[in-house]
Amino acid sequence: MKWILKILREIFGIFVDDGSFALAVLVWLAVVYWTTPHLSLPPAVTVIIFFSGLALILAESALRYSRRRQPRR
Repeated sequence: MKWILKILREIFGIFVDDGSFALAVLVWLAVVYWTTPHLSLPPAVTVIIFFSGLALILAESALRYSRRRQPRR
């Protein structure tokens, strides 16, 4: 039975390399989806908010990854 879990982890790893990054994107998607209709913003502003959040999430993930990959001196 352990081999099944190992296969499932490998398949999951193909699509999701960084679990916290994927979770942050999903949470941001949900926040924008549920909050922006109540704010009565124009669609262009909603897109800018959505894109800005995704860009910040990507930048944070890249910085975290680069800190983790720096060689030790």
